[in-house]
Amino acid sequence: MPARSSTSRLGGFIAAMSELADRAGRDESVMIGEGRRLLADLVSQDDWLPDEFARPHPQFYSQYLLYCDPFERFSIVSFVWGPGQTTPIHNHTVWGLIGMLRGAETSLRYEAGSPMIETGLDRLEPGDVDVVSPNVGDIHKVSNALADQTSISIHVYGANIGAVSRAVFDPLTGAGKDFVSGYSNSRLPNPWRGVNV
Repeated sequence: MPARSSTSRLGGFIAAMSELADRAGRDESVMIGEGRRLLADLVSQDDWLPDEFARPHPQFYSQYLLYCDPFERFSIVSFVWGPGQTTPIHNHTVWGLIGMLRGAETSLRYEAGSPMIETGLDRLEPGDVDVVSPNVGDIHKVSNALADQTSISIHVYGANIGAVSRAVFDPLTGAGKDFVSGYSNSRLPNPWRGVNV
C-alpha cells in the first residue's frame, strides 16, 4: 500500500479535475488540453496507486474504477494489463485521456471501413499521455507492449465510461457490436468477457 502522503496525489488530481469541470463545463477542448497536463503530472510519479487497483487478471485485462464525478462529467480508471493481454478494436464515444503509469502499451488506431483501416501505431511509456475522442480519433485496439510483465495505465473519460454504450468492431467487415464495459471492481461483468466479433 502506498504511503499516506502518496495516496493524496489521486485526491489532488480529483480535486483539480473537479475544478476544471466546474470551470470548463462540457468544453471538450479545454477538458482535454488542461486535463492532459494534470494527468501527465499524476502519472509522473508511481507511488500512489493502491495494490487493489493494480492487480492483473490471468485472462482478461482489468478496468478498476478509481473515481466517478457525481455528475458523471468524468471518471478515472486504472487499466491493468497482464502479459500479452489486448482489447478488441473498440470506440469510446466520449473524450478520453490515457496516461501510462507502469510498463508500456501500444494503441493501434483505426478508421471505420470494410475492412477496418489501420491509421497508426502509438507506444506509451511511463509518463506519456494520449488522447481519444470522436473529434480526434476514437477507434483503437490496445495491448500490453510487454510480454513478461504487467502494465498499468490511468484513463480519464468525459463520462462514467463503465456505463456508456459503445462498440467493438470486426476487423474484416467493420461491423460493430454494442457493449457496456462496467468495471472489474463492481458487480458488472469484466469489460471484454464474452465480447466476440
